[in-house]
Amino acid sequence: MSRVGKNPVEVPGGVEVTIDGGTVSAKGKLGLLSMSFTDDVEITKDGNQVTVTPRSNVMRARKMWGTARAQIENLVQGVSEGFTKKLVINGVGYRAQVKGKDLVLALGYSHDVIYPIAEGLTVKCPDQTHIEISGANKQLVGQTAAEIRAFRPPEPYKGKGIKYEDEYILRKEGKKK
Repeated sequence: MSRVGKNPVEVPGGVEVTIDGGTVSAKGKLGLLSMSFTDDVEITKDGNQVTVTPRSNVMRARKMWGTARAQIENLVQGVSEGFTKKLVINGVGYRAQVKGKDLVLALGYSHDVIYPIAEGLTVKCPDQTHIEISGANKQLVGQTAAEIRAFRPPEPYKGKGIKYEDEYILRKEGKKK
């Protein structure tokens, strides 16, 4: 019995969910998202709740039960509220700025790193050391944040680099004399 899958997904007001075979679409104030699911799970809508049940007791169906439910919840939350990831840049001379549809990062390399912003995402730089990535698609927001962080991951000695806002960097002690 899936602890995640057995709970129904609540659909808030202003969000419209349609189920067409194995495809679930959610439409809200932040846009339209849709996702296809396997035939191992059955997705039904009752009023303002979406429930997911496995079609059989096969291992794959039980695995996809909780996964499908979580992905449907991400669709509904994405079109109603959206998702945000915040990054912090630490280091002398390290900075970020948005120019048009590109994020320009100065990270101590001989050149600036230019990262193109994907369609459907909003990237803001409230100041030179903070980056806010927001959008309706949770996977796209997280993937973009991870790719930006990978340009200069935080190092353990001085803490220089790009890190998530809530990330804690384990610091190491330097060399002894």
